[in-house]
Amino acid sequence: MPKAWMGKFLFVDLGSGSSWTQEVPDWMRSKLMGGKAFGAKLLTDLTPAGCDPFAPENPLMIMTGPLTGTSAPSMRGCVVTKSPLTGTFLDSYFGGYFSPEVKYAGYDGIIILGQAQEPVYLWIDDDRVEVRPAAHLWGQDALEANAAVKSELNDETVKILSIGPAGENRVLYSLISCEYNRQAGRGGAGAVMGSKHLKAIAVRGTNTVTIHDPEAFRAAVIQANADLEKSEDVQAMRDGGTAPAVDFANETGLLPSRNFQDGSFEKASNLSDIGQSKHLWLNSAACLGCPIRCSKMGAVRTGKYAGFITDIVEYESAALMGSNLGISDVRAVAHLVKLCDRFGMDSMSTGGVIGFAMEAGERGLLESPDGISLEFGNVQAAEYLIRSIAFVDNDLGKLLAQGVKRAAAALGGDASAFAQHVKGLESPAWGPRGAAGTGLAFMTADRGGCHQRGLPAPLEVTGGEWEGKPVQALAVEGKADMLIQMQNYLAGTDALVKCDFGGFGVQPETYAALLSAATGERHTADEFDRLGERIWNLTRNFNLREGLNPADDTLPKRFMQDPLPSGPNKGHRFSAQDMAFMLKDYYSLRGWDQAGRPTEETLKKVGVQDLPKFEKSS
Repeated sequence: MPKAWMGKFLFVDLGSGSSWTQEVPDWMRSKLMGGKAFGAKLLTDLTPAGCDPFAPENPLMIMTGPLTGTSAPSMRGCVVTKSPLTGTFLDSYFGGYFSPEVKYAGYDGIIILGQAQEPVYLWIDDDRVEVRPAAHLWGQDALEANAAVKSELNDETVKILSIGPAGENRVLYSLISCEYNRQAGRGGAGAVMGSKHLKAIAVRGTNTVTIHDPEAFRAAVIQANADLEKSEDVQAMRDGGTAPAVDFANETGLLPSRNFQDGSFEKASNLSDIGQSKHLWLNSAACLGCPIRCSKMGAVRTGKYAGFITDIVEYESAALMGSNLGISDVRAVAHLVKLCDRFGMDSMSTGGVIGFAMEAGERGLLESPDGISLEFGNVQAAEYLIRSIAFVDNDLGKLLAQGVKRAAAALGGDASAFAQHVKGLESPAWGPRGAAGTGLAFMTADRGGCHQRGLPAPLEVTGGEWEGKPVQALAVEGKADMLIQMQNYLAGTDALVKCDFGGFGVQPETYAALLSAATGERHTADEFDRLGERIWNLTRNFNLREGLNPADDTLPKRFMQDPLPSGPNKGHRFSAQDMAFMLKDYYSLRGWDQAGRPTEETLKKVGVQDLPKFEKSS
């Protein structure tokens, strides 16, 4: 096994309490690299077709990349499983300190199968693996459980993943808390962990990640840091994290306002870096080995919600839990996001669900609980709904715990007309009615409504250039080609499990140099594009096998039926003709048939057909 990889996966069967290691096959390392690609292949081979996401057979996997745990800047980890929210492929990424510790314990990934009869937590101390009882932790929130496990192990340096009550109660958009202030948020991985009765995973490692050519690797790290320093985008992230995007999205008509009814919000600056720096931030913080330091640690110091520590309220949470709910007090938004973190719920999906409920309440489709008015701007109602969803202790909480798609189907009437989701995953905080390529990105993302698989919006709304030509926001021609290039590169570098923000600065040639020096194998910059194309076909095949209907490659009805009422894109919506044109172009360029299925010729060309099946040894 070349350097940088640890050379083995750790398997744990919670049903039997057994664990074993299995060598990472050479073909897997050379053809798939790590991270997302490992996860996509393992999910395909280990999961029975049509498997219930809550069945013991659905694996819950924590994957690293070959550069995770090295001094290469801005690397992360990812969780891969079959999503209970969408029924399709799910990969969810997290920063912090947990994924390097997995490498230090000696593993390229942890694969958890089976289902414990009673609540347990997993204790991995290098080669020692124990399944320990956790009934005393069940019911604790995600951060309480983290502290309790550290206390029990008598080691504050142990790194921990944990779930809160939402995961225990199988709320379909539950998250996994990855140490404090970092989460694998999207798609419901926390509910899969809860279904296995797994409250937490604790890891301590004492190994090192070996490097083939330390001198060349050091030079590549220096170049990577220089790439970051030269990037204006990285400097902006260092100054204000993602919070300035609130004002940017507001000015360009992309900001969700009142369940995406509008693309601008009159008090947006209260939620952006302007409001957050005034009311919350005290200092900057970083994940392990990251020079960007995009986190802004602080505290709510004044007002009704004063008295708790908070990280930056990231753009997606600020928009979906703020403007999308008509709430402009960033201290209240920080309070609501903190509740989501503690209870273990994705604040993006939760914001989307509450926005849906508030609109349903105002339209008379949903009856307000006693003493609570379901209307936009009502912080008390948002807090009531968060608690009801997390603990599913009333009918409204049970309804909304299923996500927007299922809640709209249950309500009936015209509820689906304002249910903001793609393939069941609640929409990210970028209303695409003024950015055609961004709409196509959401239609085709492999885990449902997602902004992290390629986001043309910044180029589209600023008239930026792509391959030397200005990008027209509303044009549909050429958007499929641009998006596919973005999707392929991002998927390829997700096999490294790099941070998206690091990718703003570090150049493809530098990633290749880091990888070459670390592994002793020759890697090139264009390799990430080819690998990304292979991954994109792997995940598409998995989703089709699990019942994805290509007709679901579409947008929420609101983006097609309701013209934007204000802003620079006032009056615009997606037409059926625009969507059909882009989708036809996209399928054709991907080498998929007219129904959106990869052809045999394409699967052979990108190397999917030649991949052996991964066989589990026990």
